[in-house]
Amino acid sequence: MEETKRRSLKPLRRLMPYVVRYRGLAIGAAVSLVVAAVTTLTLPLAVRRMIDHGFSSPDSTFISNYFGMLVVIAAVLAAASAARYYFVITLGERVVADLRRDVFSHVTSLSAGFFDTVQSGEIVSRLTADTTQIKAAVGASASLALRNAILGIGAVAMMVVTSPKLSGLVIVAIPVIVLPLVAFGRSVRRRSRAAQDMLAEASAYASEQIGAVRTLQAYTNERLVTGRFAGAVETAFAAARSSVLARALLTFFAIFTIFASVVAVLWFGSRDVLAGAMSPGTLGQFLLFSVFAAGALGALSETWGELSQAGGAAERLMELLAEEPAIAKPANAVALPARPLGSVAFRGVSFTYPSRPDLPTLHDLTFTIKPGEKVALVGPSGAGKSTIFSLILRFYDPQAGSVLVDGVDVAAADPAELRGRLAIVPQDVTIFAASAGDNIGFGRPGASAAEVEAAARDAFADDFIRKLPDGYATQVGERGVTLSGGQRQRIAIARAILRDAPILLLDEATSALDAESESAVQEALERLMQGRTSIVIAHRLATVLKADRILVMDEGRIVEEGTHASLVARGGLYARLAELQFADGKAGFARAAE
Repeated sequence: MEETKRRSLKPLRRLMPYVVRYRGLAIGAAVSLVVAAVTTLTLPLAVRRMIDHGFSSPDSTFISNYFGMLVVIAAVLAAASAARYYFVITLGERVVADLRRDVFSHVTSLSAGFFDTVQSGEIVSRLTADTTQIKAAVGASASLALRNAILGIGAVAMMVVTSPKLSGLVIVAIPVIVLPLVAFGRSVRRRSRAAQDMLAEASAYASEQIGAVRTLQAYTNERLVTGRFAGAVETAFAAARSSVLARALLTFFAIFTIFASVVAVLWFGSRDVLAGAMSPGTLGQFLLFSVFAAGALGALSETWGELSQAGGAAERLMELLAEEPAIAKPANAVALPARPLGSVAFRGVSFTYPSRPDLPTLHDLTFTIKPGEKVALVGPSGAGKSTIFSLILRFYDPQAGSVLVDGVDVAAADPAELRGRLAIVPQDVTIFAASAGDNIGFGRPGASAAEVEAAARDAFADDFIRKLPDGYATQVGERGVTLSGGQRQRIAIARAILRDAPILLLDEATSALDAESESAVQEALERLMQGRTSIVIAHRLATVLKADRILVMDEGRIVEEGTHASLVARGGLYARLAELQFADGKAGFARAAE
């Protein structure tokens, strides 16, 4: 907390590389900003000349000329202000666009362990709400702060030139004004960070509930989740109100102290005018410069608060960018064989999920799968079957032992090259809010329409896709909500077929199909698995009868290994699982195997 208190706008410094990319916009903004500030500072000089000389002469030409000059100054000021607006807003939009792209790109590179503990809604909130805060800072607040700083410094300098005596009074008051502004600014940033965190939590909860709206409505829990979200929103509001209150106090203090000092200076100056020590025009000039300086400092108090809020947002985004992926490409990655083999081996692998360090998942696991072999993983829930897939894909690294693909330790290989040799059909299929064709094409970006359709035919998905309103161009909704479970599964299988990888990972790939579809897709999968290494997680044992080998797992260990017939004859765990699925035990298996 002490470190947080010491920092204020420090996180915004991390945005400088993004600003530097667009030097032209930054320079244009700086030049127009300086021109606008300098032009503004010329106004008091013209006012003094008019008061001291224009009104003392009966000739109105002098005043007319000065008013004409004021119009010219106004035109220059307007043009410079318009240019500043264009440059800074464009720069802000450009910086935020790059920042969003980089944060999203970085998030997609983070390891699976990161997403085990972080809600997706929290990340989305940072990508949207926090970047909007930064856009306001980079696109407006920062330039206004710089403009007011230049205007304030210039006005103070001209005050000194105009009247050193009165300027001394103002300069003495500046620390009294500025130091509390800095302290208030730190408080605003801390409170703003808290408000953004609370809002992100509310957004994450809303995202989760909207994504599961059918389950929500099926259990008639609308009032429950609405109440919880309302509570989260109220908490976020309370945090935001605290931030707003701090900014309001900051604004009150700044405006009161600044203009009180101007009144004091005017009172002293009026005494000098009455005493003949200062001309009325000089006092008017000094007063205008005082107003400019006071207004600049007052505006700085507001922009400081906005920049402090943006500092909190930048800090949250930089936390994401600073997150290092636990799984990364090694500096000297070992290349996989140019010609894929399709072999997989586990050597003494022990693994525990980082989010559950007290619950070991795999224990000294050792097995080898030969190229082209079809191996089934069978066992009760929680036995570690899906974890094997995660380790092959190198979503995690084991705490002990090694996983080898084509003879290369996956920890020494480039994860992208490794995953390019794998295709997976998970039990919980992911369907994107895109067209049916795009969902299949996700398996191999750049595949032609003909290749996508061929993969769909092999997965027995072509018929139902062509019956959709727009065929392959039909939008299937978020998570494929307009499709049945079996249709989603067949699209996922088509995606894996299109990938044409040497190693297939099938997590109960036919679980959501009806009997007729299951038979057809099983046939397609068997054709697909010819000549490829296939690892199948099976809960329905009838789907693994033709496996070359069956590995039976329990509590993170392989407890049995063999073919269907040999395992049934052994009478162990596999046989007991069989009795649960076939009413008459071994006889049922015998009929299923025929």
